[in-house]
Amino acid sequence: MSWIKITIMEFNLNGQEYIQLMQLLKFTGLVDTGGDAKLHIDGGEVIVNGKQEFRRRNKLRAGDKVEFNGQTVLILL
Repeated sequence: MSWIKITIMEFNLNGQEYIQLMQLLKFTGLVDTGGDAKLHIDGGEVIVNGKQEFRRRNKLRAGDKVEFNGQTVLILL
């Protein structure tokens, strides 16, 4: 049996209305570059609010939840 460590982090919008998915992956350090973000999103590896997300510039707002590579990011206002 193998275990996967899941980490939950919070991302604060600091008064902004939204953040784009690609930017979130970079800002949180889940990927190293925008190119990496594109590959993972295009590959269907990113889940937003329980559904596979293929839109690189999807606007994430407070209350959204992003899951990627064993990590969960909660978007806060």
